[in-house]
Amino acid sequence: MSMFCYQCQETAKGTGCEVRGVCGKNEEVAKLQDLLIYVTKGISEVVVKGKLDVKSISEVNHEVLKSLFITITNANFDGDAIEVQINKMIGLRNELKKQVHGVTFGDAAAFEVSDRPSMLEKASKVGVLSTENEDVRSLREMIIYGLKGMAAYTHHALNIGKEDIDINAFIYEALDATLNDSLSADDLVALTLKTGEFGVKAMALLDEANTSKYGNPEITSVNIGVRNNPGILISGHDLTDLEQLMEQTKDTGVDVYTHGEMLPAHYYPFFKKYDNFAGNYGGSWWQQVTEFEPFNGPILFTTNCIVPPRSEEIRKRIFTSGASGYPECPHITADENGKKDFSEIIAMAKQCKPPVEIESGSIVGGFAHNQVFALADKVVDAVKSGAIKKFFVMAGCDGRMKSREYYTEFAKKLPKDTVILTAGCAKFRYNKLELGDIGGIPRVLDAGQCNDSYSLVVIALKLKEIFELEDVNDLPIAYNIAWYEQKAVIVLLALLYLGVKNIHLGPSLPGFLSPNVAKVLVEKFGIAGIGQVEDDIKLFMGE
Repeated sequence: MSMFCYQCQETAKGTGCEVRGVCGKNEEVAKLQDLLIYVTKGISEVVVKGKLDVKSISEVNHEVLKSLFITITNANFDGDAIEVQINKMIGLRNELKKQVHGVTFGDAAAFEVSDRPSMLEKASKVGVLSTENEDVRSLREMIIYGLKGMAAYTHHALNIGKEDIDINAFIYEALDATLNDSLSADDLVALTLKTGEFGVKAMALLDEANTSKYGNPEITSVNIGVRNNPGILISGHDLTDLEQLMEQTKDTGVDVYTHGEMLPAHYYPFFKKYDNFAGNYGGSWWQQVTEFEPFNGPILFTTNCIVPPRSEEIRKRIFTSGASGYPECPHITADENGKKDFSEIIAMAKQCKPPVEIESGSIVGGFAHNQVFALADKVVDAVKSGAIKKFFVMAGCDGRMKSREYYTEFAKKLPKDTVILTAGCAKFRYNKLELGDIGGIPRVLDAGQCNDSYSLVVIALKLKEIFELEDVNDLPIAYNIAWYEQKAVIVLLALLYLGVKNIHLGPSLPGFLSPNVAKVLVEKFGIAGIGQVEDDIKLFMGE
């Protein structure tokens, strides 16, 4: 088998990519990512068994977050960059081992590789399938994928200067546990829920970081048309990259447009001061294969959501930053003060034609927890009067599969007395529909990026308090969530930790769930898949 990966929803046949990733990564990149995870586990073993003070190893903490982030689906396709990171992590691991005495470590903390062939040979022995027991493998991988999502959110918070050492310490604990063959399935189930607990902490940390620096999101109408100036398209999730890009492009005659998960940046008051922050261009991440061509200008990827470009012309306009990477595309790195020089991108933009308009009008968002709390009286009155019968949490990810048309049809056919709570790129399946409002409350309330699913949790807990309920599951809220990659996994684990039950997950259940683990999730938490739109609506509405 050339490779094996089943961490995303689009994995081949719903069971695993074995030749080339559906995402586009090749065998070498897949194996190098496996090895990067393995050496990161080895570092965790040294930290945990050596009882090292996590506060004293900040560089290692940060590189562990970056390493996990690099391996998220659609983040980094650059084998050379991953090889460099592997060597860096092995060096950090060996320096840590010098601080520990009298401890015997396993292979992950001891192996050495000298070149690409030896890396690939080692990787072929330590990937997902190296855990033979199917159920243990399933639980280990679910924990690891949750940690990847957690690392992404924690890395974003770190870029803004916010850090929680307890989260770093847990990541070491959990990664080390995935090397421990003495742990039972029950032990790993408990660790899975603990991963969800720290997922809540990570999302809260990022929420605090974003709002403390950029202000609380507020109701905003975002232009989806274009202007006549040349433009730069920014994709991904990192707001600090956007901030620096906006500072460097103001008064240059170059406009900046968001794509995909960068759309919610428009909701933050901080960014509204930039006259050249033009609007949002296009839809969710996978639509870039057709939308990047008419944009004409350069594209900056700040995190994951890269789709391998179909043409050389588009590839030449792509730049990467942070944990993202693509072969032969310039990578913008930060200096020792965290500053990035985007002058090359700006210079290219000035030589490009303005974007071609692919749609017109506007879309409204900005309904994070602070904004919804400001509308709380109106929302509560609508629920008490019966004007709002039910809320539907439809957060999560979008994807390429035709089966995701389900979510568009579901939104269209929901009763008019229901409201959709959303976050993440799943919203692009229905956020441009004319679904109307209920007494001035829009029927689609977009909280923001996928990490802003935390806002939806806070809103639910606040409603539980207002209505004086004992259990969050007694609220008139149903969960019909779409997933694609590992940030959605940590959101799911966070919801399970908070006690949310009867979540419907689609368009298909994860390939990394073994039958026995899936059975536990169904029996203990009521996890279910999706069916036919009309049948699911009747089920959710209690008909």
